[in-house]
Amino acid sequence: MRKAGPWEYRLQDLPELASRWWQHAGKARVFALHGPMGVGKTTLVQALCKALGVWEMVHSPTFSLVNEYRLPSGEPVYHLDLYRIRDEEEALSAGMEDCLYSGSYCFVEWPEKATQIMPVDAVHAWIEAMGPETRLVKLEFPSRIA
Repeated sequence: MRKAGPWEYRLQDLPELASRWWQHAGKARVFALHGPMGVGKTTLVQALCKALGVWEMVHSPTFSLVNEYRLPSGEPVYHLDLYRIRDEEEALSAGMEDCLYSGSYCFVEWPEKATQIMPVDAVHAWIEAMGPETRLVKLEFPSRIA
């Protein structure tokens, strides 16, 4: 397993962090974002999508469960929020597996709610608050894409 980070950042540092993230991501397409409520998972996804060229408004899919955005090429980018699901069965019923295995970029908030459907080559990002305006993120790449 390969690791990247830890990187400490503030809100104004997000464009630089996103650039650094994509330099390390390689061929990875599925990113599982771990962290407590309010730590900034959606805010991080906004910066990562912007760095990819997504021009649409990126917002939390808490109530819709899945948001879909588009890259300039037209390829979809999926943003899943599993916070409100009960288990893997509900995630499967919502069609989340199609997003996870589509080959497109996919960001998953609260992946621990459906660990059994997560791809084995997903990159796990651990985000923690270091202070009111400072965050720390660490990436863990599985051996297959390290």
